[in-house]
Amino acid sequence: MLARIDLRGSTPTLAELRRALPRGGTDVNAVLDTVTPVVHSVAENGTASALDYGEKFDGVRPASVRVPATVIADALDTLDPQVVDALRESITRARKVHADQRRETTRTQVVEGGVVSEKWIPVRRVGLYVPGGNAVYPSSVIMNVVPAQEAGVGSLVVASPPQKDFGGWPHPTILAACALLGVDEVWAVGGAQGIALLAYGGVDTAQAEAPDAVLDPVDLITGPGNIYVTAAKRLCRSVVGIDSEAGPTEIAILADDSADPGILASDLISQAEHDVLAASVLVTDSAALADAVDAALDAQVAATKHRERVTTALSGEQSGVVLVDDLEAGLAVVDAYAAEHLEIQTRNAAAVADRVHNAGAIFVGPYAPVSLGDYCAGSNHVLPTSGSARFASGLSVQTFLKGVHVIDYDEAALREVADKVVTLADAEDLPGHGDAVKQRFAGSSGR
Repeated sequence: MLARIDLRGSTPTLAELRRALPRGGTDVNAVLDTVTPVVHSVAENGTASALDYGEKFDGVRPASVRVPATVIADALDTLDPQVVDALRESITRARKVHADQRRETTRTQVVEGGVVSEKWIPVRRVGLYVPGGNAVYPSSVIMNVVPAQEAGVGSLVVASPPQKDFGGWPHPTILAACALLGVDEVWAVGGAQGIALLAYGGVDTAQAEAPDAVLDPVDLITGPGNIYVTAAKRLCRSVVGIDSEAGPTEIAILADDSADPGILASDLISQAEHDVLAASVLVTDSAALADAVDAALDAQVAATKHRERVTTALSGEQSGVVLVDDLEAGLAVVDAYAAEHLEIQTRNAAAVADRVHNAGAIFVGPYAPVSLGDYCAGSNHVLPTSGSARFASGLSVQTFLKGVHVIDYDEAALREVADKVVTLADAEDLPGHGDAVKQRFAGSSGR
């Protein structure tokens, strides 16, 4: 089922590795012409356009953009208690991890009387996007909301597509997760129009006279979505901050002959069931293990609920087995691939994991599956995709903070370095910069 790339007996360069490895992805540029008029229309016409496009694409027009508080509360009241308990546990663990990420102000005394501090200020208002699509993602509510709250964001809104089956509101499990987190502002809007409305704001025309009718624009948008959402985020990047342009989800597993092929197969399937474009990649120095994984996949895929979707993903160009000579070559491959999720299932897995440079998140050993990270590890599952883990990080408290330098120099401290500032200003042919320093000492007996 999985295609094979045999790198044994060769030492490819980094460029050759990147070209050889399985990689699917989507071409955001291909849909920009479709998405651009949507974004422009919402920017110009606000809520009315967003609702019009939602009716066209989602087949439903909610009674209002903002979900009423009673609807949010009812969603929690009617949710299966076991699901509520699991969501609470996920929230508790995520808070524990993200609370430790908060940065403190640093203060550096450069010279006597000259201090530079860096303080971390939360983004004022954020929009957290939670997709619809093939599955329901209350976990994405948690992964976006918890770090924003721990960062101290004062105003946040969750946006999620309206659902025909639920009266035009987002899925009730999404709403219940919002209720558990204390989120009282939820918009029933999705897709490119949802991203645009978050960026530009509007007035909730269905309840224009209500106190909360104003839909304030946000300063930052986070959260995954389909290619149209990604294209809208790109188009709105100059208006608001965005976390990333997320591509299809992916898993890579580095394994040796000590790994359990049944476990490897189940982990590859777990990622493939997200989407037909999801990538599942196994890197191993054991051809026997690769054969055993293929056999396990045949059995497990036949029994899995979403077998058609899984089969398409596993047989796509984005998935495959990469055979290497040894663990050293395997590490080079996974670093070149830079997976969103990387599992290490080898002997001495922790030591091997310490040697990895590029991954969105690393899962160590047979008892740390990606599924754990998706829900209850405490880590964040909004991670860099499409090789961007080479330079980007997953969502965290830092995503919602701005580092601001505060410069506090007294007269003596400025006087001490004034000639250096003037010299550098002259060297850059910006004499006004130097004059701004000289002016402060004009007429001074010390100058």
